[in-house]
Amino acid sequence: MTDDKITTVELGNGGPQVGVQGLGCMGMSEFYGDTDEPSARETLETALAAGVTLFDTADIYGSGANETFLAPFVGAHRDEITLATKFAIERRDDDPHYRGVRNDPAYIRKAVEDSLRRLDTEVIDLYYMHRRDPAVPLAESVGAMAELVQQGKVKQLGLSEVTGAELREAHAVHPIAALQSEWSLFSRDVELSAVPAAVELGVTLVPYSPLGRGFLTGAFTDAAKELSEGDFRKHQPRFTGDNAKKNAALLEPVHKIATAHGASAAQVALAWVQQRAQVHGLTVVPIPGTRKSSRLLENLAATRLTLTEGELAQLEPIAGQVAGDRYPDMSSTATARE
Repeated sequence: MTDDKITTVELGNGGPQVGVQGLGCMGMSEFYGDTDEPSARETLETALAAGVTLFDTADIYGSGANETFLAPFVGAHRDEITLATKFAIERRDDDPHYRGVRNDPAYIRKAVEDSLRRLDTEVIDLYYMHRRDPAVPLAESVGAMAELVQQGKVKQLGLSEVTGAELREAHAVHPIAALQSEWSLFSRDVELSAVPAAVELGVTLVPYSPLGRGFLTGAFTDAAKELSEGDFRKHQPRFTGDNAKKNAALLEPVHKIATAHGASAAQVALAWVQQRAQVHGLTVVPIPGTRKSSRLLENLAATRLTLTEGELAQLEPIAGQVAGDRYPDMSSTATARE
């Protein structure tokens, strides 16, 4: 990694220039065990200094705590960053396991006001629908989101975990700048219909969990045995038991290629995602999450790693051999509606 900042790309048609790799901030507040807050804040500053400008959060992360956590950083660097947050997943104080999906206009109007307050900002640069509720017509939901743009509360609109048909339908109501979906060596569902639609419409792909929630890095091999209580990966089908054992074996070519480049497995996995831009002909801005500056700089070095055609061919079969679903309940994902 040199001292040079990472390169930039345009976010959506006519949108801002953002670093070619963003930062997912979810783990700084929840889901991956305890967080060292000073270290996490240092990571935010390190990211910005290295050219990362797209910072991603959501109202569900820590039930709003992640947005509140980011507010001081946002306030200190408001003109330097592109701030993305999301609505749609509803939680309840009386039931920590409850997850509902709300796309109705009244909920959207309240959600944006709550996010603006927690983030202590007047405008959200990129506002995503986090999950799709098929019971609410897309025209109603995206229409309500478009009103937020007209009111100056939001600059660009995004969707997460939608199909290609849904992306086209939404884009016909109001331009969609970005689609955020899981995309990695282990998860290529998005290529079925969403990627072709994004290419057609000029929508930027923002892959979340490009490192397979850390599994692709070799950081753990069995979540149930190795990860702390409170880490939600302990309950994901791919990362425990026989599935974990089978999936760990799939990483052999990743480690082989990493050794050949003098790189880490994480860098190979991220370089693969970055090169989807050339493979499919669209803009790709992955948002790996980390709470440590050292990991952040390691991830950013992947933007300068180019895999050969032969190496890409070695990695091609992996996704088709992965054991287990991405989530215990796949009903709110695009896969369920394909």
